[in-house]
This record gives sequence, structure tokens and C-alpha cells, in this order.
Amino acid sequence: MAGRLGIIAGGGDLPRQVAETCRRGGRACFVVALEGQGADAWLTPDLPHGVYRMGAAGAMLDRLRAEGVTEIVLAGGVRRPSLIDLRPDWYAARFFARLGLRALGDDGLLRAVAALLEEEGFRVVGVQTLIADLLMPAGILTQATPDEQALSDIAHGLTIARALGAVDVGQAVVVQGGLVLGVEAIEGTDALIARCGLLKREGAGPVLVKRAKPGQDRRLDLPTMGPDTVAACIAAGFSGIAAEAGGTLFVGREDAVRAADAAGLFVTGAEA
Repeated sequence: MAGRLGIIAGGGDLPRQVAETCRRGGRACFVVALEGQGADAWLTPDLPHGVYRMGAAGAMLDRLRAEGVTEIVLAGGVRRPSLIDLRPDWYAARFFARLGLRALGDDGLLRAVAALLEEEGFRVVGVQTLIADLLMPAGILTQATPDEQALSDIAHGLTIARALGAVDVGQAVVVQGGLVLGVEAIEGTDALIARCGLLKREGAGPVLVKRAKPGQDRRLDLPTMGPDTVAACIAAGFSGIAAEAGGTLFVGREDAVRAADAAGLFVTGAEA
């Protein structure tokens, strides 16, 4: 049995699923819920946890050590605060001073956070090693299937998403009829979907394409989709979703596929 797991929890349902997996498997865990990210909504008194602002790095590390944590997983999306909202303590301020320009990109920042945690004696693990069958499988998962135009849009979207990821911009793109309707930046996937729903052309709906960044540390910030992504695509009039097989986390897969089938939306795991 591995040692106690520390869950640094952002938004979404993924952190709760990690905690539930630990509970079912009899593994001790401690949740660090990041303030303002929504994780505190599902915390219960019987689940050991603390709620911390993102700038309280020193207090978080001290608590994780005091709780006997040996491994750490970063789970859930995080809305990056402004420096004023961050209110970094001395430890966090020193970290950002050392980090410099790498703090401007998500990938560089997360790599630096993981390196810092390991310098402090913790082992950083990927969420996909804790929950079975979490990664997107290859192939079509729904009754609906992509037609020839959708397949072309998927291929184009994967190329664009790779270029975006190479400069640490985003992990998703929306394509319709060979046209790129939008690319993901700081607004996140749900906002991208809503925006592109207003830009779609006549004919078969757009396709959302998600893939990991080239050379990405697979323990950190893999692109994620789930029932909410499917619901957003249905509401925006999309025809389907293609996500990198083996490189995208598919949370709540059964519910998501059931909803997609009911709406005639295709979902496929694409080889990137």
C-alpha cells in the first residue's frame, strides 16, 4: 500500500472522484482544496481536508507534511488568479521570483510546481494512475459516427491543437468545414464551445478537438472532458467531439456517452 495521498483539488468532479477512489480502496488521503475553485462544495466533515488560498504555499506544504502525505496528485481545473488575489506568502513569493517568465505559461508553471513538490520530498503522480479507465480509449464510443468532412475537420483540428500546445496556449480547437472557428486560451473549453456555437455555419455542426500539448508531463494538466463538455457541445449545436486517445482524461464516461447518444453527437478517441 502506498503512503498517504495528498489531493490538491481544483474545480470539477475529478478531485471528488480521486477521493472516492481512495475511500473505496482503503487508502488514506488528505485534500488541499484551493479557495475559490469550487472544490470545497463537495467536501464533508469525515474527509480530512483544509481550504487554502493559492498563495499560501508554505502553509499547504506544512500541513501536507503534518498529515503524513508522501504522494501528491493535482486534480481539477484551476482559474489562475491575479497577483492581488493570489496574496503570495513568503514561500510562494520566493517560488515566483525563482520561476520568472515560466510563470506566464500553464505548462511551465505546472512543471515548476511539480519540481518544487518533489524537492520538498513528495512524489507527484498522475490522476490516471489512480483511477482505472480514465484515459480516452481509441475509436468511436457512440452510436453516431464522424462522416468524411468531420474526419477531415478532426485531422485539421489535431494539427492546429498541436501548434497551440507547442507554444503553451491551449489544448482545444473548434473546426467546421475546414474552418477554425476558435482556439482555446485562458477562457477554458466551456467558454470556447459557447463562443463557437454563435459562430457556426450552416450544415453539419462544428467539431471540438482536444489533445495534450507536445512533450507535456503526463502527470499534469492533461486535457479533460466529461458530461459537462458533452452537454455544452449539444447545446451549441456541435456534431461531435474528438479527443486524443491515451492523452485526454474522460471523466464520467458512461453518463457522457449516454447523453451523446441521446442527442446524436459523436465522441471518438483520435490517434494524435
